[in-house]
Amino acid sequence: MKKIGILFGMENTFPPALVEKINSMKLVDVQAEFVKIGGIRMDSPKKYDVIIDRISQDIPFYRAYLKNAALHGTIVVNNPFWWTADDKFFNYALAHKLGVAIPPTVVLPHNQHPESTTERSMRNLMYPLNWEEVFDYVGFPAFLKPYSGGGWKHVYHVHSPEEFFHHYNQTGDLCMTLQRAVKFEEYYRCYVVGQEKVHIMKYDPKAPHHERYVKGNPPPSSPALKERIEKDCLTLCRALGYDLNTVEFAVEGGVPYAIDFLNPAPDAEITSVGQENFDWIVNAVAEMAVNMALSGATLIKEYRWAEFLLGNEAAKPAASKKRRSAK
Repeated sequence: MKKIGILFGMENTFPPALVEKINSMKLVDVQAEFVKIGGIRMDSPKKYDVIIDRISQDIPFYRAYLKNAALHGTIVVNNPFWWTADDKFFNYALAHKLGVAIPPTVVLPHNQHPESTTERSMRNLMYPLNWEEVFDYVGFPAFLKPYSGGGWKHVYHVHSPEEFFHHYNQTGDLCMTLQRAVKFEEYYRCYVVGQEKVHIMKYDPKAPHHERYVKGNPPPSSPALKERIEKDCLTLCRALGYDLNTVEFAVEGGVPYAIDFLNPAPDAEITSVGQENFDWIVNAVAEMAVNMALSGATLIKEYRWAEFLLGNEAAKPAASKKRRSAK
């Protein structure tokens, strides 16, 4: 029996709907359930063939469990090793190299020293910082936001150096980015599942949270724009290795700028996304999870230490051996 586990937190609608959808397929060899765990032994045998992770970004215990589960052959969506190492600034830089449109972005030093550090810890940091150079590159208006994080927490829309410093001085020891604001005419949030399926949703970030997904879901203004959005979604998620993500585009002058695509546990509550979008994401994730469970494939080949686990003697360290990606 192939088992699919759902690991979740405060969500009320997506996890039970996903379990119900998978089990309603009445596949003899596949069953879905909520994950149940206690203290985790380091040699715990594989309990699930696939786990859909919706919460480990907030709970280190869960992240440690998922890494151990992957070690023993479980396919975890999303890859807990890459997700742990990822951040939005790196994503922007990678996307830019891949030809995806990204607004000019700069990562900034912490406004206050991180815990257990002092000015002596920062002796490699230029002081004073050349703020004029930063502002000339990014321009105003801009968004000041954490280099990693989500939920629109600690995000500030700034229109001048004075406004920037007012908010920057309140960010404490957070690491922040400054990114040029896009004066968008259209805005889209896209589900991407299995690095293959894209669902484009018209979105209004200025509306109240429960009204941001535009009713009727009107399509992009042109076939060319729709094609570009789909292409960029797949480019980003394939490069980052995410099997479940949302990618957000702010469209200015016909150009879709990718401004947020580190969402490996994307919002999927019916009260937020609406019935049509909810049905799409439940069906797409269910099909992906079942296919992963039945294929017996493992992501272990992606990990740098994989060949040691597979008993490949050729993988032993050697001075001449080329380093492999940790991804």
